Amino acid sequence: GGQPRNVQPFSDEDASIETMSHCSGFSDPASFTEDGPEVDEEATQEDLEYKLKGFIDLTLDKSAKTRQAALESLKSAFSSKILYEFIMERRMTLTDSIERCIKKGKSDEQCAAAGLACLLCVQMGSGIESEEIFKTLGPVLKKIVCDGTASVQARQACATCLGICCFIVTDDITELYSTMECLENIFTKAYQRDRDTNGVSSTHNTVLHISALLAWTLLLTICPMNEVKKKIEMHLHKLPSLLSCDDLNMRIAAGETLALLFELARETDADFFYEDMELLTEKLRALATDGNKHRAKVDKRKQRSVFRDVLRAVEERDFPTEMVKFGPERMYIDCWVKKQTYDTFKEILGSGMQYHLQSNDFLRNVFELGPPVMLDAATLKTMKISRFERHLYNSAAFKARTKARSKCRDKRADVGEFF
Repeated sequence: GGQPRNVQPFSDEDASIETMSHCSGFSDPASFTEDGPEVDEEATQEDLEYKLKGFIDLTLDKSAKTRQAALESLKSAFSSKILYEFIMERRMTLTDSIERCIKKGKSDEQCAAAGLACLLCVQMGSGIESEEIFKTLGPVLKKIVCDGTASVQARQACATCLGICCFIVTDDITELYSTMECLENIFTKAYQRDRDTNGVSSTHNTVLHISALLAWTLLLTICPMNEVKKKIEMHLHKLPSLLSCDDLNMRIAAGETLALLFELARETDADFFYEDMELLTEKLRALATDGNKHRAKVDKRKQRSVFRDVLRAVEERDFPTEMVKFGPERMYIDCWVKKQTYDTFKEILGSGMQYHLQSNDFLRNVFELGPPVMLDAATLKTMKISRFERHLYNSAAFKARTKARSKCRDKRADVGEFF
């Protein structure tokens, strides 16, 4: 019954100032300043670790607000910097704190703890230590996901966390199948939506169904081929029903999952044939050209863009290759499996995705990038254009654009000069 601790609540802005002021400079290898003073990296690292130790202690605080702020600050640090050795020494303490927050916390705290659990496994990679973490947290996450009395947001965060941690950690095929079954039990309820007399509860749980479906799809990408065939037979005829859902994100999740299932089906069987192909392509084409006036323009644009790609995948076996740049490297996303994996980790790491692609051994193994490319500060300096040069270039480009536009807009311009 003592007085509450005098700890200021942390907003995102506070977290960025207090927590990350010492590590943001390392979140991007190209962020060395050209003319700034030399930075004592060792002292900065010690300072950062000291602050992180404080945040770990605060995850045990009596105040829920303080615990949540500490979890969010740790998430910011884990997503923007590789802290393997620091975490290795404290992994059991962190695991215990996360477990306690998920079990006893309210919705927001549970979401923050689940997000931190994902980042903890991303940092540790696939090893014995991560397996120990998942053995502790896996049952807790499953319990929340299946608990109808828990908040939908907490169940959604735990479903995502369950999928990602299992993807990173599990070598045990039985655990993989058990986790997929847990997620299937959630998203297959969305199949019944149209026949459900109480539409309110279905709509309320849509965000949970989407997260469970995407987490399940991620795990399907690492299943043995015989299991992939079984899952395709079970779900390929039912998934198209989700394309009629009122929720845009559910339609997109279902469409992208269908494209991925077709890709996997054709890999397992070159002569794969889908009976209802004509009906499915008709549905996909309608979504790719949707012009319903009652939908927002932004939603229509997003939907049309996604379903044009999905239609091409299903109908023509085609995938629009994307290029991702990070530092001096490039990665090509050339299939739906790779896209699903990239999108999942991008959602978790946010702006730290590029840094982790450069430095995180686990992620580099997942995307087959080889060992990290080591570049010294001098090389990075030569690669980075100075702020002054960038300003001059942008200024010149702006002037050129303005001139060209003025010329086109001027009705008195001589038409002949354009030919």
